[in-house]
Amino acid sequence: MRHMVALSALALALQLGVARSQPVSDDTAPAGGIPLVNATCPGKIEVHADKGGPIFVNGREGKLKRFSANYFEARDASSGVVISLSVNPDGTPLVSYTGKGRANGICELH
Repeated sequence: MRHMVALSALALALQLGVARSQPVSDDTAPAGGIPLVNATCPGKIEVHADKGGPIFVNGREGKLKRFSANYFEARDASSGVVISLSVNPDGTPLVSYTGKGRANGICELH
C-alpha cells in the first residue's frame, strides 16, 4: 500500500513537471513565480506568501527552494515542516505539507 501511495505521488509530480531530485535553485524565486497565497494545513499550520515570495510558515520565513517555474518548497527550520506550492497552468495554486513522522496533506486555500 505504501508503494502505491509513493507511486501515485510520483505520477502526480510527473504530471505537474516537478519530479526532480535536486532543486533548480536555492535562491528566492523570481518575481511572479509565487502567487499570493493564504492557506491553512492540517495541524494548525498557517501558510502565507506574497506574489513573488517568500513563503511564510506559521509566521516564520521558510527556506525556499525553486524546482521549476511552477513548483516551490519552503522549509520551516523550527518545526521541520515542508510546504509544497505548485502553480497550475491556469495560475491557481495548490499547497500541501509534509511534517514530522510522515504527516502530510493538502492545505485549504482561503
